Amino acid sequence: VQVVESGGGLVQPGGSLRLSCATSGFTFSRSTMTWYRQAPGKEREWVAMITGSGLGTNYADSVKGRFSISRDDIKNTGYLQLNNLKPEDTAVYYCHFSTGGYWGRGTQVTVSL
Repeated sequence: VQVVESGGGLVQPGGSLRLSCATSGFTFSRSTMTWYRQAPGKEREWVAMITGSGLGTNYADSVKGRFSISRDDIKNTGYLQLNNLKPEDTAVYYCHFSTGGYWGRGTQVTVSL
């Protein structure tokens, strides 16, 4: 099983990033995907989720209206579009899958001037 996040980087406030979560080795299409993030000195927090069917999504209040979660069941890849980024969005972002409880190693997002 492989779960690999990518797409993080350094961006100015108000900017955008698109995170990807590429997977292999399990039934991606049936698995609920959840993005989490962990800022320095803070606990890991839930950001957004999408059901295995892709019909259901939900977002933390802190990112609602700015972030968008999606998935491509052909490519076995999930995405998190981050818009209007704020300094408080700085964190390592992780994806998680309900099937098997798989985690990636994360991708760093830094929002700063």
